[in-house]
Amino acid sequence: MDFMAGFDGPSEGVPRVLACFSNKLLCHEPLKLVDGGESQRTFVYIKDAIEVVSLMIIFSQDNPGKANGHIFNVGNPNNEVTIRQLAKMMTKVYAKVSGEPPLEAPTVDESSKEFYGEGYDDGDKRIPYMTIINKQLGWNLKTSLWDLLKSTLTYQHKTCVEAIKQAIAKPIAS
Repeated sequence: MDFMAGFDGPSEGVPRVLACFSNKLLCHEPLKLVDGGESQRTFVYIKDAIEVVSLMIIFSQDNPGKANGHIFNVGNPNNEVTIRQLAKMMTKVYAKVSGEPPLEAPTVDESSKEFYGEGYDDGDKRIPYMTIINKQLGWNLKTSLWDLLKSTLTYQHKTCVEAIKQAIAKPIAS
C-alpha cells in the first residue's frame, strides 16, 4: 500500500479504499461505504505486482518480442469484490489478526458527495484484462484477496501496536 490515510495525508475523502479501511480498523472506527459500497474493484498483492514487473523487464531484455510494444494490465481479476464485500472481509481479517472483536456496526453509508466533495466521478467497475500477461509472459497471479489482506493487516496492526508502545514508553517532557 502506497498511502496510509491519516499518516501520509487526509483520512477522509481519499479514493484509496484499502488505506482508508485499514486506518479505520486501526482506530476502531466504522468503515465508510461510499454510495452503498456497490462499486467493484480488484486488488493485487505487491509481491505479485513486483514479480510480474520484473518479468516484463527480463523479457524486454532477453526476449523483446514478448514484452516490448505491449501494454500490460497488472491486477487480479480473481480478487474482484464490491467495496461492501471488501469491508466485510477486512473486518473479519482484522478481527482475526488483532484478536479484537469487530465493531457492532462495522460500516456506515455515506454519499460520494459527502465523502469526496462536489464533482468527484468514479467508475463502478475496474477489472484488469490479464490475457496479454498470461499469453506473452506465461504468468498468473498467486495471492488470494484473503491472503493479501491478512498479510497487510497483520503488518499494519503490528506496526501500530509497536508505535503505541514506543509512544507510551517515552518520558513526558516537563
